[in-house]
Amino acid sequence: MTMNNNHPFHLVNYSPWPLSGAIGVMTLVTGMISWFHKLSMNLMILGYMIILLTMYQWWRDICRESTYQGNHTIMVSKNLQWGMILFIISEIFFFISFFWAFFHSSLSPNIEIGAMWPPYNIVPFNPLQIPLLNTIILITSGVSVTWTHYSILKNNFSQTTQSLIITIALGIYFTMLQTYEYFEAPFTIADSIYGSTFFMATGFHGLHVIIGTTFLTICLIRHLISHFSNKHHFGFEAAIWYWHFVDVIWLFLFISIYWWGN
Repeated sequence: MTMNNNHPFHLVNYSPWPLSGAIGVMTLVTGMISWFHKLSMNLMILGYMIILLTMYQWWRDICRESTYQGNHTIMVSKNLQWGMILFIISEIFFFISFFWAFFHSSLSPNIEIGAMWPPYNIVPFNPLQIPLLNTIILITSGVSVTWTHYSILKNNFSQTTQSLIITIALGIYFTMLQTYEYFEAPFTIADSIYGSTFFMATGFHGLHVIIGTTFLTICLIRHLISHFSNKHHFGFEAAIWYWHFVDVIWLFLFISIYWWGN
């Protein structure tokens, strides 16, 4: 008796990576607690290693399923698109919580912080220095990643490589400037509600830039080994959507926290 699996959906095989990923996260969190209390980083490093190995092998299997086995049909690709859209919407609401906290505290400052915003003795950043430069960098990276998408649609793989390298370099440059800004900050996360909302909002955005840069780097590697074509490149398209989301969130951060908040 033969079974006919003529359907447009992809029924995934059993995989050990969700379990190993959960073990890695548990080890990482336990290791962080050990680091906080015992100043020992061994367990935390082990957790990072498990997560990185899981990420590599899980992504390897997905690349095989989509590129070589042909399991990502048109129906599966549409579902992946909707999954990415819903993920970005969830990320938008994640950042809304930080903006809510910032405006709740800044529009009606409490007497405990001097009934003024920024609070008394807080020296904010000049928005026309590093923040403006970072804004220009991210807007430029949005242009270059759009150039990459246009190039891959036109089967111009040399320009795809060049523009994607430019985008990744700009993402790394942004992270370096933000790290320098944090080291030079005249206040800390413990300095009233201003420090808390500033570092939480900009810090999580910086983490998203690092994730987006990693996402684009994986896409560059896949492009160099010919995983993408003008018809088959949703993994890269998802990275573009994510990068544009990061750009837009930064514009709101720059306008509200760096510029208006000063």
